Amino acid sequence: MVSELLDSDLEAALAHAETAVRRAGRVPAAREALGLVAYRMGDWARALSEFRTVRRLSGSSHLLPLMVDCERALGRHTKALELAQGDEAENLAIDDRVELAIVVSGLRRDLGQLDAAIAGLSALVRRLNPNRPSAARLYYAYADAKLAAGDPAEAREWFARAADADHELMTDAAERLDELDGVEVVDLSPELDEDADSPSREP
Repeated sequence: MVSELLDSDLEAALAHAETAVRRAGRVPAAREALGLVAYRMGDWARALSEFRTVRRLSGSSHLLPLMVDCERALGRHTKALELAQGDEAENLAIDDRVELAIVVSGLRRDLGQLDAAIAGLSALVRRLNPNRPSAARLYYAYADAKLAAGDPAEAREWFARAADADHELMTDAAERLDELDGVEVVDLSPELDEDADSPSREP
């Protein structure tokens, strides 16, 4: 139910997640569900606490990117970087490593370190298979970092790659590409005439 409601009704998802934790507080999946709801709601401290509990109960570090992002959102950038650079990061699966790199790139941009934001993604973008689930998000983040650093030509190339890889439409890469190309999107849907169904006022 949490999964079903996560994108449509966060309050209901929270209620289900809290019920699951009350009944099975030592089940990692229940704590992860609650953490994900808290994360979506912007309750960073609670999300981080739940993700830490999942790590302790399961021994898995797959939530490390979200933990780093929570530290970032809480304004603890130094702690976030320390967590991202720890031994746990070395054992992440490839898609989780990509997510971590994206978070760290954003963190570097927060600190005004634009070159570091790009460098942290550059090796991954050139070796990641474009068919990987995380490819579109990685290409998008790289393009965005390039644009922030004042390189619109490179940004355009990687927004285009992101759009090509984004089969699930997870990003707005196509729209960003149009913006860089100066394409203006016009809504051609017919506007409703407020007086269309009204009696004529003419005599």
